[in-house]
Amino acid sequence: MPGYAQDPAAGAFAQSRTCYEEMEQWLGSAEAAELTHGELEEQLGSRGRELLRLMMQDLLDLRAMREQRRDDVVADGVPRTRAEKGHDRPLATVFGEVTVTRMAYRAPRAANAYPADAELNLPEEKHSHGLRKLATAEAPRGSYQDAAAAITRATGVTIGKRQVEQLAVRAAADVDAFYEERKPGPAPGEHVLVITGDGKGIVMRADALRPATAKAAARPAAGASWRPGCRPGRRPAASGWPSWPASMTACPSPAHRRTSSPRPAKTSPLPARTGRRPAGSG
Repeated sequence: MPGYAQDPAAGAFAQSRTCYEEMEQWLGSAEAAELTHGELEEQLGSRGRELLRLMMQDLLDLRAMREQRRDDVVADGVPRTRAEKGHDRPLATVFGEVTVTRMAYRAPRAANAYPADAELNLPEEKHSHGLRKLATAEAPRGSYQDAAAAITRATGVTIGKRQVEQLAVRAAADVDAFYEERKPGPAPGEHVLVITGDGKGIVMRADALRPATAKAAARPAAGASWRPGCRPGRRPAASGWPSWPASMTACPSPAHRRTSSPRPAKTSPLPARTGRRPAGSG
């Protein structure tokens, strides 16, 4: 009688299970019982990331075992007729570095093709999309060195300043194409052009002020101290640059005749107070 095919998933997560059991034993130990909550956070964060990294590694290994050979692999117009197992590549994730194993489809004088990379949507470089998202979120907030330090604090993954810079530059490679695709076309003739801008913080010219405003501006405020480069009457924190203006086109709505509503009836004013208290009041 033919035997049953063994399921590759049986025992595929042995590393993850062993790591979890070790963590569970450590949580019940006397060492963990003596730690403060801050020390527990640090230990569980480090051990938890390692557990997640092993779970991802076990899953990638399981997918490699389940990968079946294909006969329809064509890249750059060249069929790949030979398949080889065991081709590895590193992948740096938010949990740590893992190894992706997959089949390579080959042909003479042609680069190898990896259909499994497309199924996983792997980047050409080493760093995962999760690390790229962190790099693009942290890079605009300060220096690349600060961004690398923030990523290490959040994930425990050590990443260099130059790597963060390269990831941020690659993430912005499609910005021009993104806005080029969304550039609006010519507006119909019946549309009107609307331009709006925020002028908050703009300092007015002294010769353009109204008389009362110019008089108040020339008089220093009470308790205000003179600052170098600050003329009398000028706000030190006033910005000399307006916000970016915006423009758009809009279709004018047909005018509607306003309907006048009757004014509310006037109410009689309250009686004036005499200042006298009524008799008998305390």
